[in-house]
Amino acid sequence: MRNADTVIAALRTGHDTLAGLVSELSDGDLARSSGAADWDISQVLSHLGSGAEIHQAVLQAALDGRPNPGHDFNQAVWDRWNAMTRRERADAFLQTNQTLTGFYESLDADTREKLRIELGFLPAPVDVATAARMRLSEFALHSWDVRVGFDEHATLAPDASAALLHGEPDLLAWIGKADKLDGRSAVLQVTTTEPASVFALRLQAPISVDFDVPEQPDGTITLPAEAWLRLVAGRLAPKRTPSKVTTTGAADLDLLRSVFPGY
Repeated sequence: MRNADTVIAALRTGHDTLAGLVSELSDGDLARSSGAADWDISQVLSHLGSGAEIHQAVLQAALDGRPNPGHDFNQAVWDRWNAMTRRERADAFLQTNQTLTGFYESLDADTREKLRIELGFLPAPVDVATAARMRLSEFALHSWDVRVGFDEHATLAPDASAALLHGEPDLLAWIGKADKLDGRSAVLQVTTTEPASVFALRLQAPISVDFDVPEQPDGTITLPAEAWLRLVAGRLAPKRTPSKVTTTGAADLDLLRSVFPGY
């Protein structure tokens, strides 16, 4: 339950911060390029807003004991948001994400502990902490996509980074592209700061992380936790890589960028 509380608090902080920015954006700002390839700022907000609407419907279905609303529902939501003007997307995002965040905050302690939610793309229902963390991951990364359109040095929020660093579910095998290794394999020691952690990144099929760090890894990479999260999400381009990122041995940033192209 404490974990759910922490993640929900990070969702609130993230919403308030991004809402403060979005509420001040001009029509020209909404047309600017974002950190997401091929999307302008309004399209990122459309993705976040439609995602909030779908996520709330999934939560409500779980509370009502109904199945996940399904793909047809999702597609109808996406079609409606895609048809909006840039200004409509921004305004609707502010309202819809506030509603979702408030919905999470309204869940009492017993519900946060016992409710199981069918997300529709995982093999089994998950608890509130996991569902909220999935939303936080989406929100934190796409919030960065918006903010980096105005600030090349934007970073992920510290509370979101802490909640996401080692949270479930672990999707690294899905987002990592082992074919880019061209038959190579390596075990890297990853050392993060803010928060501090040391773990092993296994570059092999399937790509994975664990805490069984070898005494002599094939390479090392040291970086802020938020930069690690952006790296595996395809958001650590050279011009957006902090100077604090250091590597040795087989830890080649260009290789890692190809293994983690983003999603």
